[in-house]
Amino acid sequence: MDLLSQLDNTLKKLKGQVANLLTLINLSFGALAIIYILQGMTRTGLLLILIAAIFDRLDGLVARKLKIESELGKQLDSMSDMVSFGIAPALLIYQAELSSLGMTGMLPVVVYMSCGALRLARFNISDTGSEFVGLPITAAGCILALLLLFSPLSSSAFAIVTLLLSLLMISVFRIKKI
Repeated sequence: MDLLSQLDNTLKKLKGQVANLLTLINLSFGALAIIYILQGMTRTGLLLILIAAIFDRLDGLVARKLKIESELGKQLDSMSDMVSFGIAPALLIYQAELSSLGMTGMLPVVVYMSCGALRLARFNISDTGSEFVGLPITAAGCILALLLLFSPLSSSAFAIVTLLLSLLMISVFRIKKI
């Protein structure tokens, strides 16, 4: 019976780490995106950001479904999201469009990353229940990536969109969670 009890405890511990593993996969794709972007392979970086978004969605679904939500998981998720949807998309937009603007192109990128960090920190200390306050960083990062893929915007327009998404992340409008 003791062996059965140990096996049950081990399975419970493993179950508790499934969502964290998915979060670390999200982080890994975000980190790989940054590496590819820095090597000038922006299309690959863009694709990796979108793959990270799939794992970001899965980690939350799994945590809720298995009832394994934890403070550690919440913090880890935010740190991973900062890499995958804060830093990676900002570098992507800078490398692909905003670097041609010199110092002016750096400002929207720094503002975007700062607002993303602020949004995630605010999320971690609040209990908003079934709503998001402000645009989630995952959505903002995916919008930037998809705009780069599908939109013929000018560099100046990308700078404006990046600043607009930054403001939306720290805004107080509410979005129902799905």
